[in-house]
Amino acid sequence: MADSQPLLICEHCDTVYRRRELCCGEIARCLRCDAILERHHRLGVGAMFALVVTAMLVFVQANVWPIVTLGLSGQMISTTLWGAIVMMWREHSQIVSMLAAATLFFFPLGKMLLLGWVLFFAQQGRRAPGFRLAMVALYRLGPWTMSEVFVLGALVAIVKARVYFEVILNPGIFAYAALTLLITVFASIDLRRLWELVPERSA
Repeated sequence: MADSQPLLICEHCDTVYRRRELCCGEIARCLRCDAILERHHRLGVGAMFALVVTAMLVFVQANVWPIVTLGLSGQMISTTLWGAIVMMWREHSQIVSMLAAATLFFFPLGKMLLLGWVLFFAQQGRRAPGFRLAMVALYRLGPWTMSEVFVLGALVAIVKARVYFEVILNPGIFAYAALTLLITVFASIDLRRLWELVPERSA
């Protein structure tokens, strides 16, 4: 019976352990390097998929709605995220605009699409086509979704801008704040569980 238990390998020191089901609040740590091996998660595949769909809807709203409106001498100017990116490009800040577009739009969008693709098939108890490549891509994209950095930077900029402009917060900034919370939940989910939840079927 012990030989049939799945294995758990520490990503930092390659120590191999026998995996067991964790209770609520439990965290498995490596005995050699004290790295976190696994956390207990309450969310099942269906709940994770619903979370991805919610994040996609909020993501669309965050990119369609204006972020902030600035007023000066009776003139009001509002912009979306893409409006700010295009403005930076036109002001000869191409590198900054490309980094903003990648980390605030393309990388988060790619992560949500890949995760939704994998979870859609996982709900049916099978692996999605290209499952291995999708899981590797999700692992690589993880550190590059920086919506939370954008929200913090935008809030700091808004506080400073209030000295010179009339500042009105638009729905886009609140949508990005909600998206940040959802991405934080994503970050706490150990996607490696999907390897065991949807085992590869033998031909």
